[in-house]
Amino acid sequence: MKNFTFYNPVKIIFGKGTIEKIGAEAAVHGKTALLVYGKGSIKKNGVYAAVTQSLKASGLAFVEHEGVKSNPVLAHTREGIKKARENKCDLVIAAGGGSVIDESKAIAAGFKYSGDVWDFFSGKTAIKDAMPLLTVLTIPATGSEMNCGFVITNEETSQKFNAASPCSFPKVSIMDPLVTITLPKTQTANGAVDALAHIVEGYFTTKDKDAAITDELVHAIARSVIAGTDRILANPEDYNARASMMWSATLALNGLQALGYGGGSFINHAIEHSLSALYDIAHGAGLAIVMPAWFKYDLKISGPERLAKFGRSVFGVAAASDKEAAERTIASFEKWFSKIGAPLKLSEVKIPAADIPKIAENAMGLITKWGIDCDRTSVEDILRKAV
Repeated sequence: MKNFTFYNPVKIIFGKGTIEKIGAEAAVHGKTALLVYGKGSIKKNGVYAAVTQSLKASGLAFVEHEGVKSNPVLAHTREGIKKARENKCDLVIAAGGGSVIDESKAIAAGFKYSGDVWDFFSGKTAIKDAMPLLTVLTIPATGSEMNCGFVITNEETSQKFNAASPCSFPKVSIMDPLVTITLPKTQTANGAVDALAHIVEGYFTTKDKDAAITDELVHAIARSVIAGTDRILANPEDYNARASMMWSATLALNGLQALGYGGGSFINHAIEHSLSALYDIAHGAGLAIVMPAWFKYDLKISGPERLAKFGRSVFGVAAASDKEAAERTIASFEKWFSKIGAPLKLSEVKIPAADIPKIAENAMGLITKWGIDCDRTSVEDILRKAV
């Protein structure tokens, strides 16, 4: 088990009826908020009314920045920075899922920077300051409500890159599972796949495979995500399943899920970012396609032990040999993804096999940036297993 430093300063307010607390929490950090949200679902599920009423009751002014895409883009981020400056905002409130929170983090950092916000993503400069950010989570998936990373797509260059800084941790994140009851099944499924992908990355790519407590945490989160999603799809109004899923997705990427691991990589995310950058597909859908394909590829390189251990603990796989258990684990992932309605093949999201070289070439930008040991030929081999 490797040495580590763990730091996470985010205040979590969790449970029914907690959104009304956003005004009092925000008033600690500023007077005029940029309220960032997506395409209007928060106006249908009551979140918008609850947030704005709370802000008004606490004496905060706010300026709205709506229209964040499911894969947030650079142009809209730049618009948000401009709007925040013109209206002299001093904090950002994100009301939505991971995409809204990611763009809000970029706006909060870009507001404090004299250059172009894309400089943070290209590696030209580091984030040194950011406006205070508070979040009201509506879609459990990315864990962005309790970490300091974020992703933006540059639509001009088709690059979906990340940035991160301790300055980008939210000050407060409010999580009310009740607001997720109206989520469509596809968003529930995509969120579940994304949460699983976050714990899968470190677990399967670590160079130190003797970190028992972290392994057990990963197993527990995975079981909770799967069981919670199954319960939600069977009964969308199952509050406790919604609550468990919401907190599980947060724990899947708040730093705890990789403590003690060493030398890991986010190879599945690097490949998927190419898919969603080029074709604007849902991140979770892309991960459902990439992960089983990568498992099949990596099984021949890394051996069956890790897959076998995961499968026995999470899926209840029974097999005499590790090789058989590993193969059954991959099949279990595919069976469950199919069960919840997630795609398994590129063709299911209308991506032709002929595009694989282009996808791989695009993926190499992020693979190189992250220092992942994977070449273009290997990426093409992985993607061909998803044809």
